[in-house]
Amino acid sequence: MKSLTVRLPESLVAQIEAESRDRKMSKSDVVRERLSLAQGMQSSTPPSLAAIADLIGAAKGLPSDLSARKKHYLKVTGYGRKRPR
Repeated sequence: MKSLTVRLPESLVAQIEAESRDRKMSKSDVVRERLSLAQGMQSSTPPSLAAIADLIGAAKGLPSDLSARKKHYLKVTGYGRKRPR
């Protein structure tokens, strides 16, 4: 296992030390557990609609029925056809 040195605010160090004493485990174990929990929360949480709300409707000039007739519009625009070289 590799070692890493970090500087933390005193209040956070106090919390980690208190949790370490209460749970009778090393400070390193507490920090590793907290980091793994934080990593798991980030990857499993889908982005909310609020995060992309400013992008909704941002593309101007598109047909209003694009989502319902996507195959039609792809065919009309020539998407997927081979182009001459």
